[in-house]
Amino acid sequence: MKRLMLISALLATLGLAACDRPAVVTVPATPVAVPGPAGPQGNTGSTGATGDTGTTGDTGATGKAGSGATIIVTPPASAPAN
Repeated sequence: MKRLMLISALLATLGLAACDRPAVVTVPATPVAVPGPAGPQGNTGSTGATGDTGTTGDTGATGKAGSGATIIVTPPASAPAN
């Protein structure tokens, strides 16, 4: 009986030791770029050219004189209040 327990403990130990363990993968840290000091200021650019002024449009025709009749427009009647 003692041999059976010893053999089963040995087999259990070997069985657990034979399990596949995942390998530990270490990811290298990415270097962080630190900006350096600002450089000297560049030269000022040249001023752009001014645009041409557009031409004035044609004047419209003069309207014709009215006939002298007066037209009166009355507003619609309001609805009665309840």
